[in-house]
Amino acid sequence: MAQQASIFSINLMITLRPLVPEDLPKLEWYGQYTHFRNVYARTYEEHCIGRRLMLVAVLNNFPIGQVFLHLALGHNQEKHKRGYLYALRVMEHLQGLGIGTRLIHYAEQNLIERDFEIAMISAAKTNIRARQLYERLGYHVIGEDEGRWQYMNHRGEVVQMHEPCWILEKNLR
Repeated sequence: MAQQASIFSINLMITLRPLVPEDLPKLEWYGQYTHFRNVYARTYEEHCIGRRLMLVAVLNNFPIGQVFLHLALGHNQEKHKRGYLYALRVMEHLQGLGIGTRLIHYAEQNLIERDFEIAMISAAKTNIRARQLYERLGYHVIGEDEGRWQYMNHRGEVVQMHEPCWILEKNLR
């Protein structure tokens, strides 16, 4: 005889905070993002000197979500201080629960505290859900980018990426 399913709900206590050194290996998410190990290490160096911020959503001392901010963009020709959000990611089984939204709000608050006026973010043209999320949060498309970049993976190999994307921005004032 088949057992009936048992359903229950739980509340999860998730903390949003800047990344600490102990989080770095955990960002690899059990091997899923090991190829970004060098990227994470380099970004953390810039995090330590204030050029970037690495923000994480932590559950039981494990980062289940992340967003990074590039703070060194300075002022553009229009004299508006811009910050760039990137690498927004939430573990797949926890997506759709509002964690990404909370991470974006947390990132924006960090920019506002540093007197940034504009937040920018990119969405891969193939990632419809990301663009919808950003637009729901007040971002609007200002352009496109070919999305060509490269990184060195954990084996020391240079990986070429091509991810055409939309560039979106939001006024924080």
